Amino acid sequence: MKANKDSNENSPKKFNATILKKIQQSRRIQPNTEDLVSRILAGDTVALSRAITLIESTNPEHFENANTVINLCLPHANKSIRIGITGVPGVGKSTFIEAFGKHLTQKGKKVAVLTIDPSSAISHGSILGDKTRMEELAKDPNAYVRPSASGETLGGVARKTRETITLCEAAGFDTIIIETVGVGQSETAVHSMVDFFILLQIAGAGDELQGIKRGIIEMADAIVINKADGDTIAKAKIVQTEMSRALHYFPSKKSGWKPCVSTCSAITKAGILEIEQIILQYIDTVKNNRYFERKRAEQNEYWLLETINNQLKEDFFNHPQIQELVDKTKKAVQNNESSPFAAARVLVETYFKNKS
Repeated sequence: MKANKDSNENSPKKFNATILKKIQQSRRIQPNTEDLVSRILAGDTVALSRAITLIESTNPEHFENANTVINLCLPHANKSIRIGITGVPGVGKSTFIEAFGKHLTQKGKKVAVLTIDPSSAISHGSILGDKTRMEELAKDPNAYVRPSASGETLGGVARKTRETITLCEAAGFDTIIIETVGVGQSETAVHSMVDFFILLQIAGAGDELQGIKRGIIEMADAIVINKADGDTIAKAKIVQTEMSRALHYFPSKKSGWKPCVSTCSAITKAGILEIEQIILQYIDTVKNNRYFERKRAEQNEYWLLETINNQLKEDFFNHPQIQELVDKTKKAVQNNESSPFAAARVLVETYFKNKS
């Protein structure tokens, strides 16, 4: 009996459970912010992940530490090219990003991929399976793939993606790729944090021009027809011609750049090099006419106002008296005892009276 007991205590299952418990305990310990930043600046992706988790936290106690980390990293940021990628579900965004990312890392670039995984409106959970869809890139020592849950943020853009970009740049990543959930409201937010915006399309999916909102086409700096391989090459070329003609009817961009349409295959890697050259040509153009710096400055202003809105909203709903009053007000609105607008006004006025 004693031998069996000893063998059970030393079993692989017991050993793995002990290791897991130690890892969980170590993760509960908040690291020193200065140490965390120094490790990020040294390119430590474990420290980078911990810092991103810290800034994504909704715990008010983590807010101050998160701000300290961001402020210390800020002087070491703004040295990357930021690329946004959007497209309808099934267009091959993840496959394209992996092929494009691997192309860049093979040339010595350091690539960070920030993907937004949609949260369920019912369970509020997310699968966060982007690493499995970019398996090769996730293993690449020159790449970093970070999936984040969209939470309740409008349009599916993770609340702290903008700050995550700063941390990745401080960690030495010179190319930041942001993947949106799909064609929808998230494009405006992603467009406001990237330098170059790609709209992915596929041939043979119906009326390609009618299937996409005009606003998204206007935001795109390049339209890429993906899955242009095998029997679809000819169709992709036709769509490329149609979209190139359609772009002539859109107003000129402030950047002075004329959006172009290209084809590629994420499977065969055909056209990937050409897309990199288009991006580099764009960056060269906007840096020469100084639009690059102007756009970055406008984006900083936009995110200042967005952050104020988010912080006011969080502070409002976390206020103890407001939390109690909201529950009562909801019932009054549901029973048609008060209009939503009048009830909201009362809540806001109560909030400011208690804050003063």
